[in-house]
Amino acid sequence: MSDEGFHEFVAARGLALSRMAYLLTGDHGLAEDLVQEALVKVAARWRKVSREGDPEPYVRKVMINQLRTWRRPRRLAFFPTADLPESSPSADESAQAELKVALLRALSVLGAKQRIVLYLRFYEDLSESAVAAQLGCSIGTVKRHTHDALKRLRQVAPRLLEAEVRS
Repeated sequence: MSDEGFHEFVAARGLALSRMAYLLTGDHGLAEDLVQEALVKVAARWRKVSREGDPEPYVRKVMINQLRTWRRPRRLAFFPTADLPESSPSADESAQAELKVALLRALSVLGAKQRIVLYLRFYEDLSESAVAAQLGCSIGTVKRHTHDALKRLRQVAPRLLEAEVRS
């Protein structure tokens, strides 16, 4: 693939990469920064990356590593309110929106490694061994981060468990 291949890749997979970055960071601005920084790094090595087969796993790994190496702590900025604004959506849409806000708030208390592990395990549906290989760590580390993250989520957002039971 030539440089044009890089542009085709970004056009085809850019939205999915942006979605991944948003789920990892919880912030649209940080997600854009993460994708941009990762693509700059990949563009410099595009010929080698594209020769080795599907470049997407490599790009995802660059994004994860980039997130892990950002120097200053990146906390999600949420400003909780007691009540949601008045609106007229159906009860089901309203309940879904409330759950989404609760989930984003709960994820904001997790560290980057825990969010990464949860993303790979439950959004990408990877096995523990695949996550360990992706992150370059042991399966035990993946299990520990998953356990700690889910325990923390249960503490800060028990409503999410109630919603899961009702589903």
